[in-house]
Amino acid sequence: MFKYLKNDLPASIVVFFVALPLCLGIALASGAPLFSGLIAGIVGGIVVGMLSGSHIGVSGPAAGLAAIVLTAIGALGGYENFLLAVVLGGIIQLLFGVLKAGVIGYYFPSSVIKGMLTGIGIIIILKQIPHFFGYDADPEGDWAFFQVDGENTFSEIINSINYISVGSTIVAVVGLAILILWDKVLTKKAKIFTLIQGPLVAVIVGIIFFVLTQGSSLGIQQEHLVSVPTPEDASSFLAQFTFPNFGAITNMEIWVTAFTIALVASLETLLCVEATDKLDPEKRVTPTNRELLAQGTGNILSGLIGGLPITQVIVRSSANIQSGGKTKLSAIVHGFFLLISVILIPTLLNKIPLSVLAAILFIVGYKLAKPKLFKEMYKLGWKQFVPFVVTVVGIIFTDLLVGISLGLVVGIVVILLKSYQNSHFLHIEDKSDGKHRIKMTLAEEVTFFNKGAILKELDSLPRDTFLEINLMKTRYLDNDIIEILEDFLFKAKDRNIDLKLVSKRGVVENPASFIKFFNERPKSSISLS
Repeated sequence: MFKYLKNDLPASIVVFFVALPLCLGIALASGAPLFSGLIAGIVGGIVVGMLSGSHIGVSGPAAGLAAIVLTAIGALGGYENFLLAVVLGGIIQLLFGVLKAGVIGYYFPSSVIKGMLTGIGIIIILKQIPHFFGYDADPEGDWAFFQVDGENTFSEIINSINYISVGSTIVAVVGLAILILWDKVLTKKAKIFTLIQGPLVAVIVGIIFFVLTQGSSLGIQQEHLVSVPTPEDASSFLAQFTFPNFGAITNMEIWVTAFTIALVASLETLLCVEATDKLDPEKRVTPTNRELLAQGTGNILSGLIGGLPITQVIVRSSANIQSGGKTKLSAIVHGFFLLISVILIPTLLNKIPLSVLAAILFIVGYKLAKPKLFKEMYKLGWKQFVPFVVTVVGIIFTDLLVGISLGLVVGIVVILLKSYQNSHFLHIEDKSDGKHRIKMTLAEEVTFFNKGAILKELDSLPRDTFLEINLMKTRYLDNDIIEILEDFLFKAKDRNIDLKLVSKRGVVENPASFIKFFNERPKSSISLS
């Protein structure tokens, strides 16, 4: 694991700077104590990082759960009761892992996963525009279209025009220039520039700018800086940890919330795993059931000490990949950085301008949503492009899970259309004897999805037709299709249609034998393999 330390250490620093404001912002958006977000980030980095089989995935508090957390804290009668739901949710996730529910992640179409990555990239950029200009009314980590401050993504951008902070904007522009220069020029000039990451330099410049401009017209106000809790001593630091109220374990609402957390967190994790594996330059495959076990363990521990629910998170994971992270060490070290920094240097962290961190996230967002990807998906055809676009638009105008659900629904419709079209093939062979000679070759597997297409073709056959139904390639014939063929036998006689059935069992040329052939099937289907 330490073989790639020269890659993982710089990457962990970048992930740390990306994760820090998101941990705090998601806690704020969730209506939870700020420290709870940091706890989740630390546990997600260290504990989940150690247990996970993902090489480059990074876990922490998830924006997709913010609305659930916000509602649950009020509905369950306090934060301690909510923490119990987090612990129980972690236990349920362990059961999901034991039951091998991780396979669900493999059933999402590639077009939807690519749409998820692109949609998240675009939403990161849109959400960071106000922060870039020093307008921080909505907390970092609120990725939903309708925001906790009462605005939406686009109205927030428009409002930011009236609240531009000159100092924040200057340092953000300088930071962005440093990041672009580092990425495009300096890393190609000398090895030192790959070891010392551009985001670290941008953050240091931001801190220096804040210190030097205090009290001047370019000074950055406190509300535009990172806001880490700063305890005065060890006892006040330990007082920030909160513990679950196990006395409320018989409350059914807590169990419902626990199951909701487990389900949503598991789904979001599995989607992120699938997306992260696609981004991985080495194309490694994450064991999904092990990931559920790791996430469940992380959520149990996070809930026990006062943290928010944890999932694997694409923003941090993609930042890790883009920064050259090679192994899980980068995720683990970023967790230790969070822990050490909140203990030793919270005052220094609180000098980091949010606008500089917005510049870092701009780069992360752009690399996820490069314009050329739209062109590539378009070239693949409408069956790939439409679910991709629906997922992107859905994420931008709703939230992550709703957007993915919309893309998945469209993807399923596309699959049904393809199945409808590919259920059979028709070949008109000869008309020389006065009869239409038509051959219908059925596909390898024919299910009820194909019912409409086959019905349509059979009903459109002209009178005086010789029809050959070829089942040589068919391995599975659904009962719905068998009933259609049996019903058609009676209609065929009235329309003077002669039939021939060709299968691996032999050739059948009269209606009575047809009926006998199909009546020998199992009750629900016929296997012809």
